[in-house]
Amino acid sequence: MLAEDFGIIEFIRSARARSVRVRILASGLKITIPHNTSEKTAIDFVNSVAPKIRKKQEQLRIKETVNPTILTEESTLHTLTFDVKILKAERKDIYFSLKNSILTIEYPEKADLKSEQTQHYSWNGINYFLKKEARRILPDRVKQLAEKYKFRYGSVKIQPSKTRWGSCSRERSINLSQYLLLLPAHLVDYVILHELCHTIEMNHGPRFWKLMDEVTDGQSKTLRAGLKDYHMPK
Repeated sequence: MLAEDFGIIEFIRSARARSVRVRILASGLKITIPHNTSEKTAIDFVNSVAPKIRKKQEQLRIKETVNPTILTEESTLHTLTFDVKILKAERKDIYFSLKNSILTIEYPEKADLKSEQTQHYSWNGINYFLKKEARRILPDRVKQLAEKYKFRYGSVKIQPSKTRWGSCSRERSINLSQYLLLLPAHLVDYVILHELCHTIEMNHGPRFWKLMDEVTDGQSKTLRAGLKDYHMPK
């Protein structure tokens, strides 16, 4: 019953543990218990806080849908220019192929897709194509929006930043994260316009947000809130 309610349950015996500890995952629970505590006692504790656990798991599942950091064969990772499809195959290494807007990742049948090594190699491949595609389309999009709204800027650089979507220097140079491609198109434009507005207003004062409203048809507040639903992969 417990597995059906909360997913895969893993019990971990620990000599250091003084009480039952529960690590909540989207796919299940990892329960650490002292050596002198029974699994039944741990299950009783989990059941006593079941509503809180279910709420936390639901939040984690929503985050994984928006930000699928852990890759599985069921992952629905969409980018601005391609979707990711993960398959098990009869091969000895991990293989990547980008065709017809589908990035196919094939991994060996004997490999554990959830292992740290396989996840690392898979994300390295995704990052390679994210950077390649970001360099292909983002500078052109900056140019289009700058021309449309009469902004002047210096250079555009694509970086693997995981701390911010974009930035603008005092020299009007714009830096954009390759992970922008994980956002829908309207939020990509929002980030670019945000940085273009910084070429005129370097702070986030009233004049900056007035300018943002002018270039987003008064939708800057809504777009800003929408961006908070997305996170970069860890």
